[in-house]
Parts: sequence; C-alpha cells; structure tokens
Amino acid sequence: MRKDILAALREQLLTRTALDSIPEGVWKRTGALNTWGTNAIEGNTLSRVEVERILLEQKSVGNRPLSDVMETIQHASAFANLRERRRAPIRLTTVLELHAEVFHGIKAEAGQWRRVNVRIGGMKHSPPRMEKVIPMMSTWGEEYNRRDRLGEDPFDLGAWMHSEFESVHPFSDGNGRVGRLLLNLHFLKHGWPPVHILPPDRERYLRGLVRGHEGNLPDLEGFLLVAMARSLLDLLDQVGTREDELKPLRALSKQSPYSAKYLSLRASQEELPALMARGDWHSSERALRAYRHLVGRALKRPPGPSAKQPRVTQRRSAA
Repeated sequence: MRKDILAALREQLLTRTALDSIPEGVWKRTGALNTWGTNAIEGNTLSRVEVERILLEQKSVGNRPLSDVMETIQHASAFANLRERRRAPIRLTTVLELHAEVFHGIKAEAGQWRRVNVRIGGMKHSPPRMEKVIPMMSTWGEEYNRRDRLGEDPFDLGAWMHSEFESVHPFSDGNGRVGRLLLNLHFLKHGWPPVHILPPDRERYLRGLVRGHEGNLPDLEGFLLVAMARSLLDLLDQVGTREDELKPLRALSKQSPYSAKYLSLRASQEELPALMARGDWHSSERALRAYRHLVGRALKRPPGPSAKQPRVTQRRSAA
C-alpha cells in the first residue's frame, strides 16, 4: 500500500474533522471495533455483535465469562482516552497506566512489570529475563523518543516500537493489547487514525511480529499500511462526502476506466485501498481517484467487453 495514497485520504479526513473532534458516536463505534478485534485475537469469547451490544447499546450479554466482559469495557475506556493521552509524551508511566486501565480487577499484576520469566506461545523468540525488563523498557522509551524527535516516518517508527515492545514482553500477561494501544497512541500523536487488528488478520500479524523479532520489519510495516487504509476508508465513509461512500468495486467500475475484475485484483494486491465487507471488496470514488492519479493513468474506457485491461502481474503476498 502506497503511503502517498494514504496521505491523500488522511488529508481529506482531517479536512472533514480533526481527530479530537470526530463525532462521539463515530469514535465509540471505532472503539468498539478496535476492542472486539484486539481482545478476540487473544481469545476473548465475545462476538462483535455482543461487544457492540455492551459498548454501544449499554446492554448486557448472557453466559459469557465476567473477565471477558470486564476486558471489553475497560479496554474500550482505555481506547477512548487515547485522544487525550496523545497530547503528552509516551513514557514508561504511560505503559503502566494503560496496562492498569485494561486489566485492573482482572489480573493481580495489573499495572506492574512482570516478576517472572515468560515464553511467548508459538514463537521461537524468548523474551528477556525478568531482571532485564525495566532496563530494556527504559532503552525502548528513550530510543522511541529519540527517533521520534528526528522525524522518522510514522509507519517505520510504529513498526519498530511495536515489535520491540512485544519482544521485551514487559508484563506477565496482556502485552499484546497494551502494545496495540501504544501503537495507536503513536499513530494518533502523528495525526493518523487508529488501526484495527481483527481476527482475520491474526496469522499475518503474528508472522509480522515473528519476522520483526528476527530483525525484519518490512512485513509488519506493510501490514500496518494496509490496516491504516481500512481505517481511513471506514472513517471517511462515516464523516466524509458522497465521494467517500464505500461501494462494491463492481459499482465503482461503472464510472471508471477499469473493470471490476481489474479493481479486485489491485485490491487483493494491496495497491488499491479497499476493505472486505460481506464477501466483496469495497472502496470509494475518492480512493479510486487517488489510485488513478498516483499509481495508474487516466485510461480511456475500453470500447467493449473483449478489450484488454491494464496489464498487472500478480505478486505473492508478503505474508
């Protein structure tokens, strides 16, 4: 996913509303999606419908573990507060406070660095011993702020800070959720909306972390770019103009020089910003226009169904 396309969509979003001024209903729906995804990939049993029932409708759900419900409510609260937190630097106290916000009353060591040695299930990487956690987290915080002051690209820096945080694994449990809150705090501080890591993303996301532990960050960064494209499209669909309405690619193709098949190929290749909804790729007129301007060319519509489409070579997914 090209950063210049994302920048064009971000500019339009910020033209419509500052991040701090996103309508409360939109921000709550964004928080509900983020909370469902981040908890679900860690084994929380609540469905998206149940999470939205709790957070958006203020109603209860039955036959679910109390801890799963508490995690949902407390994570959503921590997420909602990120807009306020973005005004201050990211410090080690920020990390501890986020962990306490999400897990107080659920985990005995909420808001405390781990005092045990841990393993990460399904990964070869071994986190440092417990006595190294605080020194390594201090180095992490100092290095993040140093690179931030130097103006490092937000996606490069975000991939590094998230990979390094998860590598240290500073808590006995809850590292993934706190790490993703920190990642979204980083994006918000740089004027980008939060990204959502959902159950269908889990395997790719974990592979990106594994490669990050090996010193290879491009896969994780590439995933974050795709996730950001989805977030921008979703928010613009809610606060933007008619040009930002999400439509199936077959509908967009009728007013473009490209066929629906070609657009689907470019969406699957992560060149055209798009998100999957109800089994179909969806995008917007604005995203397609940015793609044509920055990637494709203003081609004339083929004269008939047998005309050749722009030639595109299928590439393998990075993950």
